[in-house]
Amino acid sequence: MITIYDDRYKEEVINLILHVQNVEYGVGISVEEQPDILDIQSNYINNGGKFWVALNDNGEVVGSIGLQKKTNEVAVLKKFFVYKDYRGKEFGIGTGLYKALLDFANKQGFAKVILDTPSKATRSHSFYKKVGFKEIAKEDLAIKYDYPDRDSIIFELEL
Repeated sequence: MITIYDDRYKEEVINLILHVQNVEYGVGISVEEQPDILDIQSNYINNGGKFWVALNDNGEVVGSIGLQKKTNEVAVLKKFFVYKDYRGKEFGIGTGLYKALLDFANKQGFAKVILDTPSKATRSHSFYKKVGFKEIAKEDLAIKYDYPDRDSIIFELEL
């Protein structure tokens, strides 16, 4: 089930993000380098964006995705993670999370969604390309924003 973030999911979301980043992909990103996840309410929702979680049948967080509003035209997709055991077409969790984000972005009238992803995260790169994102040079970003650069690749989607 896909649902809008609530602070009761905070610890589970942080655990999910750190596990996928550091255990599965070995990226080595600390909580301190991504302070947005310590206060999702003010870093996503209060600013005109949104954050969703995917829950398994036991009500445990197994996936997340966030959209940060940067301007009236541009938003940043962030924290798109699904535990390995819940990935794939048979679960549809990644697709469900992405669809919730895309529906919201369209309703808000954003013209562009951008994202950064570590170069190591090749599985996510193919997902982004499949749903219409195009790889762009960092210099071509429509806006400037902070992200922990791990040889990151930048993608952009025109809505």
